[in-house]
Amino acid sequence: MTGPDPVPPGTPSAAAAGGARVLVTGGAGFIGSHHVRTLLGPDGPAGVTVTVLDNLTYAGNPGNLDPVRDHPAFAFVKGDICDQELVGGLMAGHDDVVHFAAESHVDRSILSSSEFVRTNVLGTQTLLDAALRHGIRTFVHVSTDEVYGSIDTGAWTEDCPPRPNSPYSASKASSDLLALAYHRTHGLDVRVTRCSNNYGHHQYPEKVIPLFVTNLLDGRKVPLYGDGGNIRDWLHIDDHVRAVELVRTRGRAGEVYNIGGGTELTNRRLTGLLLDACGAGPDRISYVPDRKGHDRRYCVDWTKIRDELGYRPRKDFATGLAETVAWYRANRAWWEPLKQTAEALR
Repeated sequence: MTGPDPVPPGTPSAAAAGGARVLVTGGAGFIGSHHVRTLLGPDGPAGVTVTVLDNLTYAGNPGNLDPVRDHPAFAFVKGDICDQELVGGLMAGHDDVVHFAAESHVDRSILSSSEFVRTNVLGTQTLLDAALRHGIRTFVHVSTDEVYGSIDTGAWTEDCPPRPNSPYSASKASSDLLALAYHRTHGLDVRVTRCSNNYGHHQYPEKVIPLFVTNLLDGRKVPLYGDGGNIRDWLHIDDHVRAVELVRTRGRAGEVYNIGGGTELTNRRLTGLLLDACGAGPDRISYVPDRKGHDRRYCVDWTKIRDELGYRPRKDFATGLAETVAWYRANRAWWEPLKQTAEALR
């Protein structure tokens, strides 16, 4: 019988942690890095220590973690969530896992789905196996409303069956079901969150809001799919991270929690707001053929997390969007190299 996996150097020790020792996968990405900055910020929970595990693929940016780089309760490990030995060693030194790491861009999944299956399904399975082996206290699996498919009217509740329509959402639905199966089969404390569309600062400029804002700031056109009538609910990262923390600290094992933002917009209406915010006119819209399998509308019912955990979105969309546009306007040094690299690879 083998002993416990070794703990990699730099992992915060149990003695250093007056509170939870949290392993955050994908913690150099858009939402994961904000979660880490929030945990280790002045208003974060007392005594928490954080280790980020991130493979630093194209969307992982180590600069996102600069504000906490020198924090005594922070450690960073570059690595793949499919690496069983590395993952096992990290699990041995932690209490909770918040699992953000994922391939997440629908367009990329349509072009090639293999990385989505490997990272989102096999990577999640590797993490779950290690969490079970090392007695992790709480495993928060961060997912998406896209697993439900498209809904014409009303809103999905957590007991609606997944009906994904893209390779990306299918891989996330698979990982959700796998995570929940580890709770039902093994008793692992797994809690799944399914959020609506996120926006805010530090978002990689392939997603619609940062793509459109950065294009407009550069005097370029914005590509609007189809007739622009697809509807999304928008959730600011501040609200998303707060909801994830509520689920980690107060949620129930084996439960799914929808997280909504409360602002439904057609893509056409969103584009108009972005044009106004950047001082551009409708001539800057380039209508492009619709995405394959493009879901028409997403909408989640977040009554459960409101009633059980007291969640409500606090950031109104007008304020959040204005702050987001201002951030991209002021932080060209962050996003220009990302766009240049992406365009060079096309």
